[in-house]
Amino acid sequence: MNEKQMWQAFITEQPAYKDENYQAWQYGAIPDELAQLTLSGIKTATSSAHCLYEIEKEELPKAGEWHIILDSSDQAVCIIRLVTVTVYPFKDVPAEIAYQEGEGDRTLAYWRAVHQRFFTDLLVDYDLSFSEEMLVVCEQFECVYPAKREVNR
Repeated sequence: MNEKQMWQAFITEQPAYKDENYQAWQYGAIPDELAQLTLSGIKTATSSAHCLYEIEKEELPKAGEWHIILDSSDQAVCIIRLVTVTVYPFKDVPAEIAYQEGEGDRTLAYWRAVHQRFFTDLLVDYDLSFSEEMLVVCEQFECVYPAKREVNR
């Protein structure tokens, strides 16, 4: 199902949101795995480099926004709604965010190692380098469609 079909199915069930806007995107790294973690309810947060919003002249995400998560084939997997958006220096991202990201062993040490590598590789394309002081945009969200399934966390 593509993003438009998924949004139509959602607003058919939830017509109060028919006039809302949404964005559709896929996770930059391992999009299929992360989309499935989101769908299952294990992944309820994601992080991105703040500087890229400035470079690409994009607004920061805001609580209340709707996002359709796509897989690597641009097929819609689920719809999320942002609950909170917080900006932290990389070194200050809390363990709660690491746990909510749902990856690996869900520890802050794991999150830091994986995200340091990810941001380092990503920033090279912009002639920028990773720093513990760099700002990270942390989005906490809930998966709202399809309906939640029971998950053993």
